[in-house]
Amino acid sequence: MAPPVTERGLKSVVWQKIKATVFDDCKKEGEWKILLLDEFTTKLLASCCKMTDLLAEGITVVENIYKNREPVRQMKALYFLSPTSKSVDCFLRDFGGKSENKYKAAYIYFTDFCPDSLFNKIKASCSKSVRRCKEINISFIPLESQVYTLDVPDAFYYCYSPDPSNGNGKDTIMEAMAEQIVTVCATLDENPGVRYKSKPLDNASKLAQLVEKKLENYYKIDEKSLIKGKTHSQLIIIDRGFDPVSTVVHELTFQAMAYDLLPIENDTYKYKTDGKEKEAILEEDDDLWVKIRHRHIAVVLEEIPKLMKEISSTKKATEGKTSLSALTQLMKKMPHFRKQITKQVVHLNLAEDCMNKFKPNIEKLCKTEQDLALGTDAEGQKVKDAMRVLLPVLLSKNHDNYDKIRAILLYIFSINGTTEENLDRLIQNVKIENESDMIRNWSYLGVPIVPPSQQGKPSRKDRSAEETFQLSRWTPFIKDILEDAIDNRLDSKEWPYCSQCPAVWNGSGAVSARQKPRTNYLEDRKNGSKLIVFVIGGITYSEMRCAYEVSQAHKSCEVIIGSTHILTPRKLLDDIKMLNKPKDKVSFTKDE
Repeated sequence: MAPPVTERGLKSVVWQKIKATVFDDCKKEGEWKILLLDEFTTKLLASCCKMTDLLAEGITVVENIYKNREPVRQMKALYFLSPTSKSVDCFLRDFGGKSENKYKAAYIYFTDFCPDSLFNKIKASCSKSVRRCKEINISFIPLESQVYTLDVPDAFYYCYSPDPSNGNGKDTIMEAMAEQIVTVCATLDENPGVRYKSKPLDNASKLAQLVEKKLENYYKIDEKSLIKGKTHSQLIIIDRGFDPVSTVVHELTFQAMAYDLLPIENDTYKYKTDGKEKEAILEEDDDLWVKIRHRHIAVVLEEIPKLMKEISSTKKATEGKTSLSALTQLMKKMPHFRKQITKQVVHLNLAEDCMNKFKPNIEKLCKTEQDLALGTDAEGQKVKDAMRVLLPVLLSKNHDNYDKIRAILLYIFSINGTTEENLDRLIQNVKIENESDMIRNWSYLGVPIVPPSQQGKPSRKDRSAEETFQLSRWTPFIKDILEDAIDNRLDSKEWPYCSQCPAVWNGSGAVSARQKPRTNYLEDRKNGSKLIVFVIGGITYSEMRCAYEVSQAHKSCEVIIGSTHILTPRKLLDDIKMLNKPKDKVSFTKDE
């Protein structure tokens, strides 16, 4: 059974599994070890534990396996690696060479299935030095408590590029992704019914079939050699083209807005306070970040000063409106509250930086975007002429080319494709000939660009009664899909199952008399199920937010959402532009 899901959800489950299968497996009282990691396992451990956790497990030093290191022959080494020839070759340099071994002994743990060729290489070179060689089946990064990524941004190019010479690369990546998705299910102790979005492309169908086959194999040969039947959970696989709007529209909830408008790299936000440059990591260990990241920027700007006043009134240290300089003074006077206030300062800076970008240009743009995305204005009146809505944005000198391209795309999505003549005119007027592939190449994702599509656009849920801000009326498609899946309302023609007889879906929490409710999750989820989602080609921060919102509204079902990587609008447009370029011209940058 997977361990109970705690506040940090998926991160905690992954750390508990690594602790049990790796560290507990080779622990000896009073013995310290050196830990060696490759690129992927470094990210994996950084996402779910701290150095203090590793110290508690008897790890004294963490080293990068790719780098040259001094030998420490009196100590044992623990190798936590992905099963690649690069990582295995680096291991063999430590133990399989002609010179003396670097360490006293080796304990090897692979994240995933290790091919026989690599295993035999280790066996032939240094079997006497290897005390353990195991596979632990965790080949994904738990990015947040309900979000995972496979860390394969190059999958976007291979899955959607029209170049036929990429066929082999695509097959290899599909196989690898299927293996990784199975490790997500295994870590959650689920054997879900696998479903996929059937149109317009066949990537989701192919990947779903591969995952189904590999799940079947995995549960035949797991540690207990027991065949595990289907659990009351679903895995839904979707191609990225299912919702192009959410990838380009300006989103005004805090996390999505910050990552779109500010240069946040590796979750690190740089800011100035007191004239000094500082850095803060936006992570789930920061309770305030978790509390406010999915809230609208208007709410955040009200909330942080309120929280500040609560602290300051405790000490009667400041009065009136909270400013950054007042907060700095407060920190100097009250060391006890320094840590708490530092977080407030970071998020107030972050919110103010967002607003400094938003106020001059983005605010006007948002009204246009919302009208185009929904086809109605803030009063609910139908947009009769989408081109008239778009033109002011294209004529404005305040918007950069990326923002204009995003608006043009929303216009084309709203009318379900346009004519070649109309598209050419738009591209020439805005002088974006060099960037035109950012628009045209959407067709490789199955999104109508040229010519207009004869098929109607998919219908949307009516959310007009839901309270919302005028500039945030758009709801990502994924929210409709998640709610329909939980309520068992997905059309089985459009969302077919792979398995012949999936278990009864139990998302809404009803437990039949024949099923024993599971008791190993939090109280409010004990009768519930998991809805695991995988999007081929990236998910947005707004889609991640929807997973939390739907889980919150349906206590009996927890949504776990994941993808190949995380998208921001600018990064996606750059990737789309490269789809029709030869492979050697494309550079793949991984999320750090």
